[in-house]
Amino acid sequence: MMNEGGMVMRKVVIYTQEGCGPCTAEKLWLKDNGVEFEERNIRENPAYLDEIVELGASATPATLIKDENGSQVILGFDQEKLEKVLGI
Repeated sequence: MMNEGGMVMRKVVIYTQEGCGPCTAEKLWLKDNGVEFEERNIRENPAYLDEIVELGASATPATLIKDENGSQVILGFDQEKLEKVLGI
């Protein structure tokens, strides 16, 4: 997946819920590192809860990263793994 400028396109989706400290920390970390993401609150939309269960997650945050190589799921706020997958 390439955009018009020839850059690799990547989609980052973070599944969250209210009262989740690690969710808030990860969102701030992503913003601080210039990573665009889509937030999906599992308490506001039952379909998002179904999606997170299908990804194999039983808690939030769960982060889905899709790019030209496929997709990867990171469970919890695993900064080291996020840095590696996102190339930060």
